[in-house]
Amino acid sequence: MSHKRTASGSQRSKMVEERRTERVQVTTRETVTSRTKSPERRMPPAERAKPKEPNRTPSMENGPRSSRAETSQGPWNPTASLIPHTSAPLASRISIPPLASHAPLTIQPQPLHELSLEIQEAAILEDLLLVFMGYEGQYIRFGKNYNPGVEKERLAGPAFKILPGLDPSLQDLTTTMLKMATHYMALEAFVEVQSREEFGAVNHALCAAIRKLLQDYLILVAQLETQFLTNSSFTLHVLNLHTLPTSHMMLQLYSLAHEILKRNSLLEDDLEDSDDFDDFENILESLREGGDLGPGNIPGKKICKGGSVLGLITKRLESMSGDPAARTLLTSLLRDASKPYMMMLNEWLHHGSIKDPHSEFLVREQKSIRRERLEQDYTDEYWERRYTIRDIDVPPQLEGVKEKVLLAGKYLNVVRECGGVDVSKAVKDVPQSFDDNRFLDNVNSAYAHANESLLNLLLTTHALPARLRSLKHYFFLDRSDFFSYFLELGASELRKPPKVVNTSKLQSLLDLVLRQPGSVAAQDPFKEDIKVEMNEISLTNSLTRVVNISGIEQGETLHTPATQPVAESDKNANGYTSLQLDYSVPFPVSLVISRKTVWRYQALFRYLLSLRYLEQQLVSGWQVYNRSPSWSHKSSNRELEMWKRRVFTLRARMLVFVQQLLYFCTAEVIEPNWQALMAKLNAKDDAKDGGARSVRTVDELMQDHVDFLDTCLKECMLTNGRLLRIHSKLMQTCTMFASFTGWMSRELQNSDPDLSGGQKPSTMSNDQWARTLSERQRHTDSTSSNSSGARLTDEARLEKMIEIIQKHEFHFSRHLQILLDALNHYAATETVVLLGLCARLSTANQGTQYSGLRADEDGGTQT
Repeated sequence: MSHKRTASGSQRSKMVEERRTERVQVTTRETVTSRTKSPERRMPPAERAKPKEPNRTPSMENGPRSSRAETSQGPWNPTASLIPHTSAPLASRISIPPLASHAPLTIQPQPLHELSLEIQEAAILEDLLLVFMGYEGQYIRFGKNYNPGVEKERLAGPAFKILPGLDPSLQDLTTTMLKMATHYMALEAFVEVQSREEFGAVNHALCAAIRKLLQDYLILVAQLETQFLTNSSFTLHVLNLHTLPTSHMMLQLYSLAHEILKRNSLLEDDLEDSDDFDDFENILESLREGGDLGPGNIPGKKICKGGSVLGLITKRLESMSGDPAARTLLTSLLRDASKPYMMMLNEWLHHGSIKDPHSEFLVREQKSIRRERLEQDYTDEYWERRYTIRDIDVPPQLEGVKEKVLLAGKYLNVVRECGGVDVSKAVKDVPQSFDDNRFLDNVNSAYAHANESLLNLLLTTHALPARLRSLKHYFFLDRSDFFSYFLELGASELRKPPKVVNTSKLQSLLDLVLRQPGSVAAQDPFKEDIKVEMNEISLTNSLTRVVNISGIEQGETLHTPATQPVAESDKNANGYTSLQLDYSVPFPVSLVISRKTVWRYQALFRYLLSLRYLEQQLVSGWQVYNRSPSWSHKSSNRELEMWKRRVFTLRARMLVFVQQLLYFCTAEVIEPNWQALMAKLNAKDDAKDGGARSVRTVDELMQDHVDFLDTCLKECMLTNGRLLRIHSKLMQTCTMFASFTGWMSRELQNSDPDLSGGQKPSTMSNDQWARTLSERQRHTDSTSSNSSGARLTDEARLEKMIEIIQKHEFHFSRHLQILLDALNHYAATETVVLLGLCARLSTANQGTQYSGLRADEDGGTQT
């Protein structure tokens, strides 16, 4: 295309006005008219006017393009057309102009080597002004490998080539200024691509800020063009001096854009896997709501947006802090890009809602997790997973307070959903960007307000302390007269195997007992929430599995419970050992009394109930000893009388063991820890030094509650695998001994020579003798099926009885001493409170051969 030089200022002004008018008005399909330059027409060297610029239309603007112009052998007739809309509302819709390299040879410009130095400079100046706006000039064109139809190449920016023949004095300076044109075209493509919907509001705000800077850049180019047209002293060096500050700005913008595009994998193939996990829950939720899973809408897709973009700008701002111009530019970009993020942040902090259509906020919401599922879910998903933090999308400015940000909105959301009250804090003057001095104060004040609202809802409206006291009554058997009555009424059902126990009948009996006038439970407003159920897995097996999975014990290897003991334990289970209570809690109290904490309550309840039941069995044995004539009668056989005394002593030792253990768990473990928890709940904010520290956050309250239960479990020896195994053996020994009471009564009556004869002993009353005869007849009927050969002599029977009691004494004394040694060890290394239990339990072993046995003396048998 030819360019006519003229010295007339009016004509130059007219051409400039005509050209700009065409750029604004043309919006439809047009044909670009080109004029052929006459090779013979030469301009005098003295004339320094600007060559006439060809008529240019908006078809020359850079935008998304779909095809390349092909070299035409016929008339050169390039056209411009509209391309379809994209999700970027301000993207150019004009098609790509044909490349200058495809133009016919008949309209190619005169070679540079044929022009004088001054005319070369004028031609290069005109080309540079065109190239600065993203168009090819006559002598400066796109590189050979640049294809404007490929988005990745447009984002990287074109390389330019200068036609051969340019004077070396102009070549270097021109090449330097061409970098700014490369940066401009790359930034134009960046703004169009990053303005698409899937890249989020922060990218959109950043693109708007860059677009404003590019507009100022074009104004500068227009001003330089005016200088070129009107000032005869305007040279290439003057152009370079005018563009130096802008060139530095464009370099900073290009570097930032390049880094963002690399994060988006738009410049090169993915070199590393994305750190995001596939958010299947949000994908399913999007499908349920009729959403689209097109590019950019898939959760977890690798897109640099939101906090990641702000983090990149912040990181670059820190690295360029020594450059005042770059610091000012990046600070302005950060301020503008953070405004939509701050709107989301303020909405979350002060209203508890997330308006994040592009999933770029640091708090992720799982809409598929609803509070209706909380009662059935033992992992408390609503509280722990409904709102979570996107760690990779947290801006550096929020890194130190991200937990407060999460909790502030979460608390407001819970209060609104559960209390039916909008406690949103109306704040009119909130910070709008990260560089506001009130930024951190805004987060802290919102957190304090939200926490106070939810804490007030839990402690007053939903009566959390009263619910905790209710749990203590039922699960820790506090003032449990009602529960003893329930065990008496349900004894017939509780003796059955757990699979055949009628839980509906037990529930009816419990409801009857709880409504008994005078009971502590009668006035409890939450007694309807307690339910009876059966757990066929024994307490020891259940706790052992938890200990092995969670690795509570330090230094202990992972154990798998032996199959045989488990099967045996489950086979011998009855309603007493399988009975457990459940407690249904409404939301939001279920955030504190969660399924995890209810499981802890159930474990402690089953442990205390097993001790109570064993105590009842041992006491029942003593009642049998007192009522039965065979036990109360003083036999003439001395060995038999000594055997009875050994039975009495062993039962008493076992009872001491059970009662001391029960007293320790209730009075020295549960009660002191309970009082400490209540003190934290009831303490005032102005607690004096040395007093209990008040609960200031809901999460602290939840953690204090869990810590209370974990401490109780640990000090009750339910989180240590070794202590669990030893304790299980002791409980089995005591239970087996208590169950042998009936057999020992029968054997005693058959072995006593005074009672086996037909004559009434002189030391026995008529009533006692009558009961003895009836018991003998009942025992005879029960053993009538046995053959006479199977009957033992009195001496053999007595030896068997002595042997059995010796086995019980041996097992109980040995395992008790092993327990005492283990308790001494753990009291010295972990739990000091166990020292008091050692002192009490040692009384049950005094006077035996195992009294004072050290652990190393029995080290080989402590398994």
